[in-house]
Amino acid sequence: MTSDSLRRALTAPADPPLRPLPDPVVALLVALHAPPRLAAHLRAVHDVAAQLTDAMAHRFPQLPFDSEAVLFGAATHDIGKVRHPEELSGPGSAHEPAGYELLLQHGFAESSARFARDHASWHRDGIDVDDLLVSVADKVWKGKRVTDLEELLVDRLADVTGRERWSVFLDLDDILDQIAADADRRLAFQATHPVRG
Repeated sequence: MTSDSLRRALTAPADPPLRPLPDPVVALLVALHAPPRLAAHLRAVHDVAAQLTDAMAHRFPQLPFDSEAVLFGAATHDIGKVRHPEELSGPGSAHEPAGYELLLQHGFAESSARFARDHASWHRDGIDVDDLLVSVADKVWKGKRVTDLEELLVDRLADVTGRERWSVFLDLDDILDQIAADADRRLAFQATHPVRG
């Protein structure tokens, strides 16, 4: 049975409006009795990932990425905090391998589960554009800009477009500034949902 606070985190109207999480993610969060704050956070990052992928497809149509994979990754990147709820309100990275294992245990493919493990490891070998987009969404949802992460994305964009890095950076900066403009309202939405409930 879903708690009222988890149901609200998954479905309550938000300002700015947030897209619903994918049905399999909602089902998993309900089955795991996820903390409401985690559900609210995943909704916010998932919505930002949707904005980001839409903008990237429009401004950089040459960039190959899997929008559906990015959205799933954003919707589940912190799922390991079900097992490490202390990391909802404090630092820690134990949720990363825990989330990866949890997703595998619930039948999700390794290609989907990897986002939970890798979303804070953008310098790791084998990280692709999908991973970078999930990592950027996980930062910019709260208005945080991470230079070395964004530079990796700029490098990929410059490679596929043949444009100068500074030109690509200006376009990416514009996209991220627009998304970051709503960060305070997303943070306020997340804060209205309890860590436990």
